[in-house]
Amino acid sequence: MMMSTSILILIVAKALPSIQKHISSIHFTRISAIILLISGFLSLNILYIQSIGSGIGIYSGLFQITNISQTIEFFLLVIGSIILIGWPLNESKYSIDYSLIVLFSILGSSLLVSSLDLISFYLSLELQSFGLYILATLYREKESSTNAGLKYFLLGGLSSCIILLGAGIIYSLTGLTQLESIYMLIISTNIEYVIIGSLFGVILIMIGLLFKISAAPLHNWSPDVYDETPTIVTIWLTIIPKISLLILILEIYTQLNIFPQFTMLQYFNYPLGLLESNSSLFNVANLTGNTIWQENINTNLLSLKNLFLISSVLSLIIGTVVGLAQIKIKRLLAYSTISHIGFMLLALAINTEQSIDSFLFYLIQYIITNLNIFFILLAISYIWSLNSTPVTRSTINNRLNPLSLNIIDVKYIRDLQGLFYTNPFLSLSLSLSLFSMAGIPPFVGFFSKQFVLYSALDSGYYFISLLGILVSVISASYYLKIIKILHIAPTTSSSAIAQPKSATVATAVTHLVSYDTRQESASTTNNTVAVLSQFHCLIISILSLFILLFILKPTLILNSTQVLSITLFKL
Repeated sequence: MMMSTSILILIVAKALPSIQKHISSIHFTRISAIILLISGFLSLNILYIQSIGSGIGIYSGLFQITNISQTIEFFLLVIGSIILIGWPLNESKYSIDYSLIVLFSILGSSLLVSSLDLISFYLSLELQSFGLYILATLYREKESSTNAGLKYFLLGGLSSCIILLGAGIIYSLTGLTQLESIYMLIISTNIEYVIIGSLFGVILIMIGLLFKISAAPLHNWSPDVYDETPTIVTIWLTIIPKISLLILILEIYTQLNIFPQFTMLQYFNYPLGLLESNSSLFNVANLTGNTIWQENINTNLLSLKNLFLISSVLSLIIGTVVGLAQIKIKRLLAYSTISHIGFMLLALAINTEQSIDSFLFYLIQYIITNLNIFFILLAISYIWSLNSTPVTRSTINNRLNPLSLNIIDVKYIRDLQGLFYTNPFLSLSLSLSLFSMAGIPPFVGFFSKQFVLYSALDSGYYFISLLGILVSVISASYYLKIIKILHIAPTTSSSAIAQPKSATVATAVTHLVSYDTRQESASTTNNTVAVLSQFHCLIISILSLFILLFILKPTLILNSTQVLSITLFKL
């Protein structure tokens, strides 16, 4: 409610010139970040309600508040506010639009994790998706951004059609849209075509959701879209939708596996008279001695598990092997994301308390590590912007004005050459994040992969566990390649190749130093630091320390994920 009201107020403020002229564009971004923070803490406050139990239905059962939905919503809103503050100060003509679209998109994401009805689920999904489509084309004067947005819209619309088809099949067979009622009907009826058809509709919905999280083999759109959109947009596309969609997949899949056990347990606890009186509704009497019902349920749930396992294996292989051939940094990160999606899908498919615990922990650490990498890439692009025009007396004032800088995105991996010699802080922070992505101990990424592989081995998935270890070793090579480039001394030839339109990081700093030695302005060096806000530097520092020092205090996150996983399996 607060977010909806805030969005309407911001729209009115943008539409009325008398208000807009008194509020700068950067203020819209900061106000939006504050709105997300306050909304996040209000979501966290709901967890103190003692009667929340396994969930509280709201809005006539369209949404359900649970411990896991509110915890993830808090995490979602806080991450969104952090990304908003990373918006570059110079791009004032986009700041207002970016803030409003981001609020619409994250409103859809927060509603999506609490959806308990096919109608609310689809509308929340489209609210999130439409915001992402517009974000991808936000930089309208750039052909690459328009191309990425159009590709994202067409393929995203295709996945939405698949989801809608699955929902239509379920409704045509059951006449229901409420998810819990659908679960109960599927596991309580002995009509074979209803069971098979409904679970087929669920499989179609899952295929559409796998498409949207760019899991292989439905991944081809993500490297192109991530590479062609500006980094400040890519950071949103690769983080926020993944959280809500993966949590939605988790809740649907776990509920489908838990409800059959719940029904049989209730059957054995019911008095005989009550069973007979309710047999017309639940067909419980028909379940006695009837193994066809249980075989149909197990067979179709096994199909859903196999879908996740196949997608997991393909994601691990494609995300690792194809990533080895990438020369562009954001395309490589896209394939890295596909590989990590494979680990999370493996944990989902196993569907035990231990595997769901490892899934939640993997998701949290992946989001934190990925966020740190993209914030560092943004910081590097801000530094590059200082050298987008020649340094002269006549242009120095404009160059140092953040509102006049031309932000240049990091495109190629080779552009990072020599970063350690020009900015050791950013270089070391990026190296820590890449080590964590590679799963090298003692960083947090190592423990997330260890937990997933341990739960897979404990459940008998030896082949996939071996494959996961193998791809982790292989993928470490392209992470280490980036780290090697960071610590190679810059050369003139490599700089010329890497950045044809502007200088590399090393050249940019060299120009600043040479200008300072000419003593044309004593305050030049100090003013250039203003391009990076103190909050931006603080976030990089905190995230880097978390990645590095997680082993010293792991209990907070581990205990939280364990409690959430137990909550899901509580009957």
